[in-house]
Amino acid sequence: MNKIIIFLFAAFLFFSCGNDSDKLIVKGTIKGLKKGTVYLKKANDTVLVSLDSLVLNGNSNFKLETTIDAPEIFYLLLDKNDKTKDGIAFFGNKGITEINTTLKNFTFDAKIKGSNQQEVLNGYLDMMDQFNDKNLDLIKDNLNAKIGNDSLAIANSERQLNSFTRRKYLYTTNFAITNKDSEVAPYLAITQLYDANIKLLDTINNSLTPKIKASKYGKDLQEFINKIKK
Repeated sequence: MNKIIIFLFAAFLFFSCGNDSDKLIVKGTIKGLKKGTVYLKKANDTVLVSLDSLVLNGNSNFKLETTIDAPEIFYLLLDKNDKTKDGIAFFGNKGITEINTTLKNFTFDAKIKGSNQQEVLNGYLDMMDQFNDKNLDLIKDNLNAKIGNDSLAIANSERQLNSFTRRKYLYTTNFAITNKDSEVAPYLAITQLYDANIKLLDTINNSLTPKIKASKYGKDLQEFINKIKK
């Protein structure tokens, strides 16, 4: 009898661990938060679907989880009980993703550590921060030129903006090709190059490994390209 009980207990532990291996666990801290609700969501077509939630009251630590079949983008949302919601997008995969941020700058202060896909995405976002700073400067120059009604300055600033956009597209394309064995590659093609020349999308798509082509975003990219070419 004792042997049977021990066997059943061992089996329970085995299957519990097996279930955990199929989960995305998101945990972390929101510094300064006293009261609010955090949600773990993902996109289903054009709608965000809630997967888990936790009410925080006097505790800034959180832990959320969901089952997951393959890597994809998830969202950590914070409802601060003041009719405003902030969100953090991240690339989730099986295992633990840690997100530490602040109440004051929930989205921009987020430090995310977890999946290999997120690490790749972090590298891209770090470079995009530099691109965005430069883009803001160019937009400011263009606006000042228009305010001053300086046609030469307007034309020059618009040329620089167009050139900057092309450089950004080329960087994104090269980054995706370099990371052709990551789900991040087709994801960036869809979200960052949707209005770029179709040749760039084709170049990325043709570089993807078979595994990534068969992934969620690999299939989405192929479908997007097919629609454009119709």
